[in-house]
Amino acid sequence: MTAWCSTATDIVCTRCDAPPRPLDRPHNLCTCGAPLAVRYDLERARDLLAPATLATRETNLWRYRELLPVQNPAACPTLGEGMTPLLHLPRLESQIACGRLWLKDESLNPTNSFKARGMAVAVARAVELGLNHLALPSAGNAGCALAAYAARAGIRASIFVPRDTERAFVDECRALGADVTLVDGLIHDCGARVRDGAAEHGWFDLSTLKEPYRLEGKKTLGYELAEQFGWHLPDVILYPTGGGTGLVGMWKAFDEMTALGWIGPERPRLVVVQAAGCAPIVRAFHAGLDRAPLWENAHTFALGLRVPVAVGDFLMLRALRSSHGTAVAVEETEIAAAGRELAQQEGVFASPEGAATWAALRRLHTDGWIRERDSVVLFNTGGWYKYAEGWRTALGL
Repeated sequence: MTAWCSTATDIVCTRCDAPPRPLDRPHNLCTCGAPLAVRYDLERARDLLAPATLATRETNLWRYRELLPVQNPAACPTLGEGMTPLLHLPRLESQIACGRLWLKDESLNPTNSFKARGMAVAVARAVELGLNHLALPSAGNAGCALAAYAARAGIRASIFVPRDTERAFVDECRALGADVTLVDGLIHDCGARVRDGAAEHGWFDLSTLKEPYRLEGKKTLGYELAEQFGWHLPDVILYPTGGGTGLVGMWKAFDEMTALGWIGPERPRLVVVQAAGCAPIVRAFHAGLDRAPLWENAHTFALGLRVPVAVGDFLMLRALRSSHGTAVAVEETEIAAAGRELAQQEGVFASPEGAATWAALRRLHTDGWIRERDSVVLFNTGGWYKYAEGWRTALGL
């Protein structure tokens, strides 16, 4: 690995004008309750890194290290995360008459999901800051990723998941050495247990967007897309959305790359994809709201979409409107049909969350929202095998 030089300068609030916070101590939310984000000296980064340099670097997310907050490469508990394939989907493309259709397959990350990106960076920063016990609520994949990176770093992990989470997620977390607690309720109920435990036991809360570093790992999705598209961006991105860190992270990456001079001001139209049984962002978007109230009685077998309330709701809604995007909720039967089509026509057996994006694109095509020349990227955020029971039921296998 060549020279390491992060250009991170401080941490700022995503909503209010509170004074910047230093990098040398742990942070959760701002006092106003909003997520925090890392700020960079982008002029310095422009001098240190050019797109052409990336071709000579390792094929993982640390290729963008000047634009990540980790100061010391020895702190990185890497498992090879990032630089996942961008797959052309010619058979599905022919069904919707768009320009080109692609799938960014995040199932090729460690622990089989996109959560590896955020956890790699957050755990690296935890090591740098001297934290030795991390905790979070999870629908499944985030817990597996934290368990793996905590094991790699030699620190403790406590994970709280809904009691009805598929067994494969729980088994993987426990096999990796994490303490797993099954909670009666949904992910926000698990979050309450994490907050109580953090106050009582002193562990650090690594919940979605409640600390600033998982966002930095997820923003590499945006950098990779631009690099894989030759420093252009697609016209449309469909993203399966629970807590929304990936969506918010990509939007941050696009702004940073524009400031760096790597891309122009044009932005993809962003599409939030949620399940009809849990669609708080979709409801808020179409109602013209700036925040998304709690979704009651949330249910879907796409467990990563079963997030009834999100601390970053206003950031997602802001990105959707700024990009002239939209939000779509799809039924369980649509997710199942889309999963079967992806598997049998393109050889990609996706997570239910990933399958939901193809179902949403079909809907948008029918509604005339997708234009004939649009280049479109779907995100598959994880693999199928930890959802085996849900898929068996949904597909009648």
